[in-house]
Amino acid sequence: MAALLIAACAPGPVEDPSRHGMDPAKLAQIDQAVEESIAEGNIPGAVLAVVRGQSLVCLKAYGNKSVVPDTIPMTVETMFDIASLSKCVSTTLCAMKLIEEGRLNLTDPVKQYIPEFAPWTNSETGETQEIIVRDLMTHASGIDAYFDAKKFVSRFGENQPDSLLKVIATEAGRNFRPGTGFLYSCLNYITLQNIIQRITGQRLDRYAQEQIFAPLGLKHTCYFPLEADMRTPAEHRELLPVVAPTAVQEDGSPLLGAVHDPLARRANGGVSGNAGLFANAVDLARICIMIMGEGSAPASKKLGFPKAATVLKPETVALMCTIPPENAPEVGRALGWDKKSDHSAFRGDIFNPETTLEHTGYTGTSIVIDIETKTAIVLLTNRVHPTDDGLVTPLRTKISNIVAGSIVDYRN
Repeated sequence: MAALLIAACAPGPVEDPSRHGMDPAKLAQIDQAVEESIAEGNIPGAVLAVVRGQSLVCLKAYGNKSVVPDTIPMTVETMFDIASLSKCVSTTLCAMKLIEEGRLNLTDPVKQYIPEFAPWTNSETGETQEIIVRDLMTHASGIDAYFDAKKFVSRFGENQPDSLLKVIATEAGRNFRPGTGFLYSCLNYITLQNIIQRITGQRLDRYAQEQIFAPLGLKHTCYFPLEADMRTPAEHRELLPVVAPTAVQEDGSPLLGAVHDPLARRANGGVSGNAGLFANAVDLARICIMIMGEGSAPASKKLGFPKAATVLKPETVALMCTIPPENAPEVGRALGWDKKSDHSAFRGDIFNPETTLEHTGYTGTSIVIDIETKTAIVLLTNRVHPTDDGLVTPLRTKISNIVAGSIVDYRN
């Protein structure tokens, strides 16, 4: 076990939890939870960051970032394929920026930007209702959850984003009247990606870099657009040495710098509204600090961010964090983030669901942000390495409860 675990806090950026209203002894109980998950074979390793207010109070690396083809220890600098966290820390933030600028409205019909986009239709009466931007952002559109990537490629070939959008617009099922139910759908966010791109005239990765990542000073957050072979990153190759691999492919090599999500990789060329972003724990902590700071993040030389940044207004962040009252109660989603849907249990039992945002990524990543206590948890694992059978939900829940239980002073 000692060989598998690297649990020493990085000395530079981490502050004493007791100075920020947290019990260090209770916080240290996380180590055992992660060790057990590694020992059970659920994950090869992990990186954990815990934020309180504007400070990092825990940053730890555990286990290995790679076991195929070689065993390589995890480090706190490791970048992960964050999978569906791309929806909330990239696509959603880009959409909120456009809303703030008056270039996008939550009530805009999707067909305003994608004219061929089919509405929901009542099969018995023929009544129709247009799907709107708010429906996409809260997974209340009723659009099918996914589209089989192998079937897509057999019909259209590799890397055909226009064909992917056409399938979503004209073929994907509309399973219920928009706003009346919840169906988590990657197709919602691929649609939102296309709306953002049509408004801005920029590919999603470039707009996100310009409007969100660069202003925040993020150096280890990016998409890896793919070349013709669909596996080799065309940009940001210099970051590949710190990237954690994901699933091992048929040829025996793991995906490295190529997004794990099949639609994002094979249909959307590595840049997709639902997945494709890679990031490390410190950069994601910076995003959490910005959200808890109502759109602004202070300078922090300790964390490697020498300049303060404002990317959204407080009112915009408040809107993002609110469950739209127009949706049925069972939807339970804020804009881009989960709050009280049936996917939100991993936030644990202690954090207040009224004030907590959360999201997961298929590869084993998750973020929990409690606005009330100004506490955030970034847990990054590559549970799909080397095979797609690691179970990480119990670990997420344990860590959420340990972190919430370690708070002794709520005045931070």
